[in-house]
Amino acid sequence: MPVVRLRAPLAELAGGNRELELEGATVAEVLQALEREHPGTRGWILDERGRIREHVNVFVNKEYGQENTPVTPGDRLHVIPAISGG
Repeated sequence: MPVVRLRAPLAELAGGNRELELEGATVAEVLQALEREHPGTRGWILDERGRIREHVNVFVNKEYGQENTPVTPGDRLHVIPAISGG
């Protein structure tokens, strides 16, 4: 299964888990599995259409990923929310 790596505060929304193994053949399927298993993350990464929110970046094995990017067992997905402030 692909491994999803979360940074705070997303890890806190996932019960304190920084790394999770989740099933899915695409980035979108893996992120949907994350929302099913950890409902606290719902709406923070994917919008109501199932698209990655524009303030969130997802990388698959250090390459920029989109919803339809294929993933295989052992792939590493890094979910990185934008940080703002002044």
